[in-house]
Amino acid sequence: MRACLAAFRSDMFCQTYRQTYLGCRQMKRVWIAGLIAAVLQGGAARADGLTVFAAASLKGALDPVAAQWATDSGHAVVVSYGPSSGLAKQIEAGAPADLYLSAAESWMDYLDKAALIVPGSRVDLWGNDLAIVAHDTMMVPFAIDKDTDLAGILGGEKLAMALVDSVPAGQYGKEALVTLGLWDSVAPQVVQAEDVRAALALVAAGEAGFGVVYGSDAKAAEQAGQAIEVALFPADSHTAIRYPGAVVAGSGNAAIAAEFLTYLRSAPVQAAFGQAGFQVMP
Repeated sequence: MRACLAAFRSDMFCQTYRQTYLGCRQMKRVWIAGLIAAVLQGGAARADGLTVFAAASLKGALDPVAAQWATDSGHAVVVSYGPSSGLAKQIEAGAPADLYLSAAESWMDYLDKAALIVPGSRVDLWGNDLAIVAHDTMMVPFAIDKDTDLAGILGGEKLAMALVDSVPAGQYGKEALVTLGLWDSVAPQVVQAEDVRAALALVAAGEAGFGVVYGSDAKAAEQAGQAIEVALFPADSHTAIRYPGAVVAGSGNAAIAAEFLTYLRSAPVQAAFGQAGFQVMP
């Protein structure tokens, strides 16, 4: 990991970050996935609990909710966070997930078409906004539209985004920038991260002056004093952000997964997610 840390400090941060840091992270994930597969193939049995694969942006709101449900229900809950795309691919490869919570309908569609979710279990849980955050908490917010000189606002700073070709937050962000005619002018300053939380971490650490994140992430960053929301993308500049959830086909804990999914739709949980910056679904 020393090579990863060195990459962050080098003048060639953008290029080295993609090649070195993400490479190390990917190797680590592959190693962990292999270890899990080896344990399962060795005959280890899972306890009467729940394994949830959830989009990285859900962590701040979902962790306390999952902990409370575990206390109330008596069922253990293990939540694995990551980019929705990567989690979907892991499920496709046979990873032992019981419940999948995605940050994009497209990746739930992907599993649905592959018959990897339980028919009739899919529900839309929450919505979200798309925002730009800045490391400088004294920066004055601005409106973003087709006339915005975003490249000028960025100056010489980097714009952190989740992977724009595969991770929902990055895909939404690129779509919005393309729609507004701003992508070409800012693309040279974009640095891509594994998921939206990693992009936010770059802004919080000052490695990138700005970042494209979800509204809920922007709110959490402001509350932590790590960054400030400076712009909100128009809702019609990108595909509506929806978080669907579904029970994974072949789950050995399908009944428990369905129970937890119902709990996520309850009024107290919806209220908690609303306070965290998510949009509550009717």
